[in-house]
Amino acid sequence: MTLELIEAPSPNFDARRGPPDALVLHYTGMPGGEAALDRLRDPKARVSAHYLVEEDGRIFRLVDEARRAWHAGKGAWQGETDFNAVSIGIEIVNPGHEWGYRDFPEVQIVAVTALVGDIRSRWSIPDARIIGHSDYAPARKEDPGERFPWKRLAEAGHGLWFEPAPARIAALGGLLQPGDGGVGVLVLRSGLHRLGYGLAPSGDFDEEMRLTVAAFQRHWRPSRVDGIADGETRARLVGLLQLASAESVTGVLN
Repeated sequence: MTLELIEAPSPNFDARRGPPDALVLHYTGMPGGEAALDRLRDPKARVSAHYLVEEDGRIFRLVDEARRAWHAGKGAWQGETDFNAVSIGIEIVNPGHEWGYRDFPEVQIVAVTALVGDIRSRWSIPDARIIGHSDYAPARKEDPGERFPWKRLAEAGHGLWFEPAPARIAALGGLLQPGDGGVGVLVLRSGLHRLGYGLAPSGDFDEEMRLTVAAFQRHWRPSRVDGIADGETRARLVGLLQLASAESVTGVLN
């Protein structure tokens, strides 16, 4: 599919240190798309992305993929703390949680999916490195949020998704929540870290962990976003780790 791109160059970029191998999806979190586009092109704002996708499906190209756009900020994923240097950023027009968060229109999701596929035709980007801004920065960000159809994107071949069987959920038992500690919490923290989150090793279910669990839920357990790890949240994590491990092995073999 050949995409129709609207050129809208932003001055807010610099040099990469190597080819991109990750994708970060954002929502604009502003009342309208025009204001978001203006901000991403304002040299005083010092923010940008490679693409902006409007609610009507129009795709604006702001920064060349070979350049480092300024979209991710402070955070960590799979040990990388300068994700701007290794990722391509896509801003998706949506008011976000502050301005009246709403579902993403069908035409917009079709455009985002096509854009992601087009980008991956040029760069080697593993499914485990297609993430939301909130995955990279759980303490600061909520975008693109629980209304973004991550499952649908994965079904189109882009990103990880796993839905556990009821027996697998039941086998993992009850809740892990803030204030808890012990082996169960240690294992959960370790699993979230292995997937990519920047959690430090610990046996404490502290505020950092609550925010990270909530970020995980926004992406992979969107019907429950409360920072409490129920059996289904943990079962989904286990399944995703298996998928990510298999993808890593396949990548090495290829």
